[in-house]
Amino acid sequence: MTESASTTPASRAFPTDFVWGAATSSFQIEGASDADGKSESIWDRFCATPGTIIDGTDGTRACDHYNRVADDVALMVDLGLTAYRFSIAWPRVVPGGTGEVNAAGLDFYDRLVDELLAAGITPYPTLYHWDLPQVLQDQGGWTNRATAEAFADYAAATVRRLGDRVTRWTTVNEPYVIANLGYLTGEHAPGHRDLNEALAASHNVLLAHGMALRAIKEIEPSHEVGIVINFTPVTPVGDSPFARERQQIVNEFENRWYSDPLAGRGYPAFATERLGWDQAEVLPGDLELIAQPVDFFGINFYTRKFVAAIDGERGDRGDETAMGWEIHPPALGDLLRFLDDEYDFPKLLITENGAAMPDTERDADGRVADHDRIAYLRGHLEQVAGAIEQGVPIEGYFAWSLLDNFEWAWGYGPKFGIVEVDPDSLERRPKRSALWYADLIRSGSLPTD
Repeated sequence: MTESASTTPASRAFPTDFVWGAATSSFQIEGASDADGKSESIWDRFCATPGTIIDGTDGTRACDHYNRVADDVALMVDLGLTAYRFSIAWPRVVPGGTGEVNAAGLDFYDRLVDELLAAGITPYPTLYHWDLPQVLQDQGGWTNRATAEAFADYAAATVRRLGDRVTRWTTVNEPYVIANLGYLTGEHAPGHRDLNEALAASHNVLLAHGMALRAIKEIEPSHEVGIVINFTPVTPVGDSPFARERQQIVNEFENRWYSDPLAGRGYPAFATERLGWDQAEVLPGDLELIAQPVDFFGINFYTRKFVAAIDGERGDRGDETAMGWEIHPPALGDLLRFLDDEYDFPKLLITENGAAMPDTERDADGRVADHDRIAYLRGHLEQVAGAIEQGVPIEGYFAWSLLDNFEWAWGYGPKFGIVEVDPDSLERRPKRSALWYADLIRSGSLPTD
C-alpha cells in the first residue's frame, strides 16, 4: 500500500471535471408510501413491527420528497451540485416484485430525472437501496435465488424507461448491510437472525448485481454501470494468535467479502472456512457473472473498527459523531490507496461520506451551525485530495446526506443532512455545512479557513 502523505497542504485543488454531489435513498426521503400503485416494502413491514424502530416512527411521510421534487432540485442548484445520487424504489416500479411494470411509479422518476437534467445536474440512480417488495420477502427475499432474477428484470424495465436520459447506473447499495443487518443481526428489515440466511443472501445480492449489469449492457452497451460497497477498515488491537485470527475473519467478512468476488477472486477462503459456509448457493458460472467488469466502483465510508481478541478492547480513539462512530479521516485515505493497489477497478467514486452530528448550535439567524460536520467533511476530503494527488482514480464525491431523513432503525433521531428538515413543516434550510460545501464546489479547492 502506498504510504500516506505526512503533511497536508493549506489548500488543495480538485480536478476541474470532479463530480460534486449529494446522496439520498428512496425510503429515507420520498414518503408517499402507497401513492400511485406503490406496494408494501420490507421496510414498511419492518416499521410496522413493534420495537424495531427506536423512536417508533416510519417512512410513511419521511421528507415528502415525492411531492417536493422541483423544490428539492432547486435546492441542489443553489448548492451548486453537479450530480445527485438517489435510489429508485422497486415497489413503485414493479409492485408485484415480478411481472407488470407500474408506469405511474416510473412517472415520478421521469419527473425527477427531467428536473435534474434541466438544472444541469447529472442523475446517478441506484436501483436497490434496501426497500425490497414485501411480496418477494414472503417468498424468501434475498435467500431466494429467484429474487436476483427478478431484480434483473426490474433493472431492465427501469433502464428501458429512463435510459434515453440516464447513462450511469448503480445496481446495489451496500450488500453487506442487506445481508448481515437484514438476515444475521436483525437490526434492519426483514429482521432475521440466521447466519446461513445471511450467507445465502450475500451471494444472491452479488448475483443480482451481475444479472442486472448484464441486462443493462444488453439494452445500453455504452452506459456505465457500477456497484456501491461500504467499508469499515479494521484497525488491529493486540497481536495474540486469537486476535490475529479474529482480525482476519472480521476484515474478510466486512471488507473483502464483496470486493474480492467482484474482482474475480471468489469469496475470501479464510472467513469462508471459519464461518462454515459450504457455498452450496454458488452455481457454475455465478462467480464469472459477478466478476463482470464494472465501469466504476462506489465506496461508502464513515468510520473504522478496532478488532481485538476481546470485544470492546480498542486503541486510542478520536472524536465521535452523535452516533458514537469514531472520526478518523486517515482511514479513508488508507482505504482508497489500498483499493487502488489491490484491485483493478477503473474509476472510484466516494458515494457516501458524512456524519450524524448533534446540530444543537445555531447562528444568530437561526441556521444550524454544524462546524463539527464541516470539520468531518474537510478532514475526509483532504484524504480524497491526497489520494488523487498520488494517482488514485477518484472521479467524484457524494456527501451523505442531502437532507435530514429517516435513518432506518434509528428513526428520525440522527441528523446526517447538510440541509435541515423541520420535522413538522418539512421546510428545508441549508445548514452551515451546506454553505461550506457550496463554496468548495464553486472554488474547486478546499478552503484554507
